[in-house]
Amino acid sequence: MSLMVLGTASHVGKSTVVAGLCRALKNRGITNAPFKSQNMSLNSWVTEDGAEIGIAQAVQAKAAKVEPTAEMNPVLLKPRGDASSQIVLLGRPYRDVHIKDYYSETDTLLEEALKAFRNLEERYGTVVVEGAGGAAEVNLYDRDIANIRLARALRLPIILVADIERGGVFAQAYGTVSLLPEDIRPLVAGIIVNKFRGDPDLFSSGVGLLEKLCGVPVLGILPYADLAIASEDSLSIGDKQAGGSPIRIAVIRLPRISNFTDFELLERHASVSYVTPGKPLSGYDCIIIPGTKNTIEDLKVLRSSGMADEICRMRAAGVPVIGICGGFQMLGQRLTDAGYESGEAEEADGLGLLDVRTTFSAYKKTTRQVRNRAADAPPILSRFGEVEGYEIHMGETENRGCTPAFGNDGAVSADGLVFGTYLHGLFANPQATDGLLSYLAGKKGLPYTGAAGEGDPYDRLATLLEAHLDMDAIAALSRQDGTASFKTAGGPP
Repeated sequence: MSLMVLGTASHVGKSTVVAGLCRALKNRGITNAPFKSQNMSLNSWVTEDGAEIGIAQAVQAKAAKVEPTAEMNPVLLKPRGDASSQIVLLGRPYRDVHIKDYYSETDTLLEEALKAFRNLEERYGTVVVEGAGGAAEVNLYDRDIANIRLARALRLPIILVADIERGGVFAQAYGTVSLLPEDIRPLVAGIIVNKFRGDPDLFSSGVGLLEKLCGVPVLGILPYADLAIASEDSLSIGDKQAGGSPIRIAVIRLPRISNFTDFELLERHASVSYVTPGKPLSGYDCIIIPGTKNTIEDLKVLRSSGMADEICRMRAAGVPVIGICGGFQMLGQRLTDAGYESGEAEEADGLGLLDVRTTFSAYKKTTRQVRNRAADAPPILSRFGEVEGYEIHMGETENRGCTPAFGNDGAVSADGLVFGTYLHGLFANPQATDGLLSYLAGKKGLPYTGAAGEGDPYDRLATLLEAHLDMDAIAALSRQDGTASFKTAGGPP
């Protein structure tokens, strides 16, 4: 049988717990796959066959040692910032929809999600299901296809994750269990207390109180851990803090920033700050313009805030400037939208740092995995060698004379200090991170030791779960073959 992991709120650690369970179960000989019926995120991934899914499910698939597929995240919502989202259905663009109209689609989308789940369960045997946000959003119960309606259709044992770091763990857990519909509440099989700092023995009395209040066992207390696992969505940006490294990198925090997970390996080896447009850039050793869901609208923000001019001044001072996906498009001379990216026809001047032009002439998205060799362009790209990643973008970019940065992708300036690429995941390649940081360290006369050789974060996560959770009980739940009540006596009314 499969498992369902729900949360007391957004950002309590469901995605990480699911990744850990996928690897821990796999290590115990239980073949499994992850699943999230509906995900809302601008951090996405491309599968081998070009399907787009939430990055969390790709991470979880890696943890389970299976290949990511579209069925693992059948519905992906990509917010556009104007109360509308693009619906990606089974990995392909389906339609753009205003949020008030989205709920008319939920019956159809739930049906597609259930088909995807059953296909996964038939193929892998066990599926570890992740919910979305908080499980007890009472006003959404009639249309909550990620939590309540899905739980009602699947009747799986539910593990509830609560976040003790932010306080209020008793209210989180008891309130959530109490507010669940009467037919869902008995499915709750246990609680995981996540992000505990300090000695867990100090919370032993709290465990007893939680079990008495909620009527289900506490399956363990997970300590706060810093692991190299990709963040799911933009809520994680607020938790990021620049490290103490003397190498300082500014990633422009665009209003519609996407795939900021591109820079999480860099964060572990340099001081990476997410800088809001309008803030100064002086003192940074490198500037990165990331991907965005709406290139022209975010380019307008760079212009109006003065940051576009600031980036150009830093470039003139010899500071490297790198653009990824939408950031690459912004580095060019001109962007022309026939109404397919922003919904209306418009044109905008780019930053003019690369001689390329981008046109949005069709409602068409390029999604593919890529492996390419970096251009032999000193002083930075020549250090990269062969890299891999994935493209997710609308628009086509014409290179009007620059050397391509990677194969036939991207562009690099004549002095090699400005380059752009459509390649998401570039700096997840240790050789690319090492190439950039070794150059920046050398400019400052600093030693650099390298990003390679950090080991498998999923095995470290699984070891953490084995040490702090009752994994025997959780593994037993995954072998249940019926839809029984899991609640013990004494739970909430």
